[in-house]
This record gives sequence, structure tokens and C-alpha cells, in this order.
Amino acid sequence: MRHVDFSPLYRSTVGFDRLFTMLDSLGQPDQSQTYPPYNIERTGDNTYRITMAVAGFDETELSIEAREHTLTVKGEKSDEKAAENQFLYRGIAKRAFERRFQLADHVEIQSASLKHGLLHIDLLREIPEAAKPRRIDIVAAASQPKQIEATQIEGAAN
Repeated sequence: MRHVDFSPLYRSTVGFDRLFTMLDSLGQPDQSQTYPPYNIERTGDNTYRITMAVAGFDETELSIEAREHTLTVKGEKSDEKAAENQFLYRGIAKRAFERRFQLADHVEIQSASLKHGLLHIDLLREIPEAAKPRRIDIVAAASQPKQIEATQIEGAAN
């Protein structure tokens, strides 16, 4: 796929930098990770949930950070127990990971919980009143009867 240059559009637009960066990244080859697997579901009109399979991680080994429309989830395993055990076969991944999610405007993180090896992150989209569409009533101007004013010219009356 060809690379599209959006730089001429940067000169004539204001506030769309993030949009052009996202469009530019769509054209690049997919370099995303597949670990850990995750689901994104819509749980209501303005609520969402991200569920990540993080088997083997506990709360102290996971971190969640939200910054400038980006949600970052990191996981790092401690090596304390690995020195004690000798594995004959290791099928459960122990590698560290970092997964990033782009959040839309006005999306906030409500809560996060870890249960049965699944990390649940609940999100809420709360649009402020100023950004919501509003109806503007059209008021007709009060019409006044038109009057023709007559002026009398002196000397022309008779």
C-alpha cells in the first residue's frame, strides 16, 4: 500500500492533527501484538468494557494508565518463583506486555477489576452539556403595521 502524505492538510486545518496521525497509521503494515488477547464490548448506550486475558498475573504485576486519549495496560511478572521451580513444559506465557487503546473524546475509565484471570476495565462516555446537540427555537419577529407618513409641503396645500 502506498504512503499518503497528509502534510499539505496540516497547513489548512486546526485541531485535526490527531485525526491525520490516526489515518497515517492505518496505512502502515499491522505491527500489533496478539498477546494478551482481549475483547471490547458495548455494555450500554454510553458504557463499554475491555476484557483482557491475563492468566498468571496478579494485581501487583499489572498497571493501567490513561493519558491524552490513550489507555495503556502493562504487565510485568516478577522472577521470584521462577528461580525455585524447574519447568518441564511451560505453556503459560510469562512475558511482559504493553497494550495501548485509543480512547474517543469524553471517554473516562470508571473501574478496573481482576477476576479469574480476566482484567475488566469499565469505560464511560460522558458528553458534556456544552458539546451535546441542542435545539434552537425560531422566533418570528413581531410584525408592526406599516404606516405611510405624509409630509406637507408649505405653499402647496391649496
